[in-house]
This record gives sequence, C-alpha cells and structure tokens, in this order.
Amino acid sequence: MVTDPIADLLVRIKNGAQRGHDTITVPASKLKTEVLRVLKAEGFIADYERSVTDGHPSIQVRLRYIADGEPIITGMRRISKPGKRVYVGHRNVRPVRAGMGLAILSTSKGVMTDQESRRASLGGEVLCHIW
Repeated sequence: MVTDPIADLLVRIKNGAQRGHDTITVPASKLKTEVLRVLKAEGFIADYERSVTDGHPSIQVRLRYIADGEPIITGMRRISKPGKRVYVGHRNVRPVRAGMGLAILSTSKGVMTDQESRRASLGGEVLCHIW
C-alpha cells in the first residue's frame, strides 16, 4: 500500500525520465489523473491513457524529452504531505522558479496550476512544484 500516492506518481515520473523510458505505468486514481491532465496541458508529459493491468486500473504515461534525450522535467518537489498539509490563500500563491516552473494546487474548483489559481482568485492545497 502506498501512503502518499502523489509522491509515488512524481517519483515514478522522475525515475522513468532519468532512465530514458518512453512510458511508465502508475496505479490509477482520480487525483493522479487530474495532476497528469495539468502536466499534459503545460507540456511536461506527452500524453496519458487509462487502462487495466492485471485486473487493476492503471495509467500509462508517455514522457517527453528534449531533442538530445534530456527529460523536459528537470526537478519536482512534493510540498503538501500526508503528515503536514500546506494550504495557501489566493494572495499567497507564489510563482515557482521565477515563473519557469509551476505549482499544482488542489482547489475547490479542481486541480489547477498556480497561474490559473491566481487568475481565479482561489487558494488551496499546494500539491507539488515542477520545473
């Protein structure tokens, strides 16, 4: 059993990208699907697709690389953890790496980036930073 599914997703993406894999497989959940939707919209992953592996729902994630084989995602950090949740108001949502990265937030209107959160004047739980 995984106690922190979002951290598990991020580690699998990071490890798969470091090893140069084209696709990775992660156990499926609604929150993971929403995080992957944001990553795809922002261009950090190529695509994702829900499937069933050995009778369990899973998600196939296709990773993206720069032309010379370098992964698009250079770093990621889990912010809100099961032991310490981190919430911010809409005025306290800060850019990541001077705007070169993004924060993924879980808000009352769904999972969104820090920029979308500021535009909608919504705060929420900061799930992770990706750059």
